[in-house]
Amino acid sequence: MNIRHAAIPDIPTIARIINHAADYGQMLHRSPAYLYEHIRDYQVAVEDGPEMRTMGVCGLQIIWGNLAEICSLAVDPDFRRRGVGAALVRACLDEAHRLGIRKVMSLTYEQRFFEKLGFHVVDRHELPLKVWSQCIYCAKNRACDEIAMIFEHADVPDLTPASSAPADERYVMPVTLKVRGQRTPGRMSDPQPGGNPADAWEHD
Repeated sequence: MNIRHAAIPDIPTIARIINHAADYGQMLHRSPAYLYEHIRDYQVAVEDGPEMRTMGVCGLQIIWGNLAEICSLAVDPDFRRRGVGAALVRACLDEAHRLGIRKVMSLTYEQRFFEKLGFHVVDRHELPLKVWSQCIYCAKNRACDEIAMIFEHADVPDLTPASSAPADERYVMPVTLKVRGQRTPGRMSDPQPGGNPADAWEHD
């Protein structure tokens, strides 16, 4: 197989592969609009040979100066159990290393798979709030059972520890507010030091 960065013509196939897995509750659905906006986050595995079919896809989203996330890892059912997923994760880890990102995380149900690739389980509460910004779109957002795992590049300096974020940095996480019997989008952000936590709730 050949692994390369995704391109615009790949989007229909990427959407089909990701959303097939999402239908089984394995990840979030991704719209074509989202994929067009984030196409540079993705890599694809392409079959060798004349047809060059797309075998799988994996994303790498940068969260902070020292943290990125493996996301939307999905393999076409016709190509499973061939090492495609592992190859895609390794390609994303290489990309994180090239970018100088020390830690790469994953929220997953496949603990053994990621352990074989060098990840280890961590307490999800150690992760920055910004990690959870997509949770509003998940049907399990109030009862998440995913496992948080981290891979560390030992040879990459930890130049930007999460604890060194500027004091006025505000991680924003969408939430759902109930207004007059309807569910409307809102946001929750960290309150300013010494402020009222209630002030962190915002809505349009």
